[in-house]
Amino acid sequence: MRLTSNRLLSAGALLLCLTCAAQAADTGFSYPEIVIDDARHVLSAPARWQEQEWQDMGLAALGIAGVAAILDRPVRDEMRRHAPNDSRFMLEVERFGKEYSLAVLGGFYLAGALGNDENAATVAEDGLTALIIAGGIITPAIKFVTGRSRPRDNDGIAKFHPLSICYYSSNSSFPSGHTTHAFALASVFANHYDETWVTCASYSIASLVGVARSYHDAHFASDILAGALIGTLVGKSVVAHNKPMRSGQVTLLPEIAPGLVGVRIARKF
Repeated sequence: MRLTSNRLLSAGALLLCLTCAAQAADTGFSYPEIVIDDARHVLSAPARWQEQEWQDMGLAALGIAGVAAILDRPVRDEMRRHAPNDSRFMLEVERFGKEYSLAVLGGFYLAGALGNDENAATVAEDGLTALIIAGGIITPAIKFVTGRSRPRDNDGIAKFHPLSICYYSSNSSFPSGHTTHAFALASVFANHYDETWVTCASYSIASLVGVARSYHDAHFASDILAGALIGTLVGKSVVAHNKPMRSGQVTLLPEIAPGLVGVRIARKF
């Protein structure tokens, strides 16, 4: 079942990439160029951080460590007492962190294409980019480095197998990939729309995804918190970085060709 779901997810991502590429052509930039530029921007962010950003990140790390030390065990025990793994609601909510996320983005793209809604189309584009960076690069890398055992393995809260080879092994608890996906999309939606109800609804659904992962004994509370932070930061960064390109400001994009690596200055007119 997991293998089938992953194949469907990959196929959906490929289809959405193709549709977003068509939309991105209207800006004068190909979608792969946008993804590469966003990835470079997000992944190189620590090199641009000032003292305040480093302090904020340190506080976030301390917060995650504190949750791990204080809440991971009691939250897990409480969930085991009150959460039989047969809730249809929790099963459906959890899918907003994987399969349904692409369906939602596909819906936004179709709404943009059919309804001539440029903002909806850019939501789909930025959402997919955020998923690729947060859920496809950052979270898997951290999972690989930490190799934390999942709660269902009953190895305790501090069992790690660093540099685990198999991503889908039981040693892939930290951080939560489903929660990363859900919060990446929530932050993209919230930063594209000013309506309060959009922000509340987006982050509420994303939070329920995290609860569902704990309910299913797949993640500790600290795994979920880390995934929420990663997804939120990446989603916000992608939207903020792409706005100048769409507003007509000068943008620097990587230029990669056989025998050539450089930077291209571009502007939308």
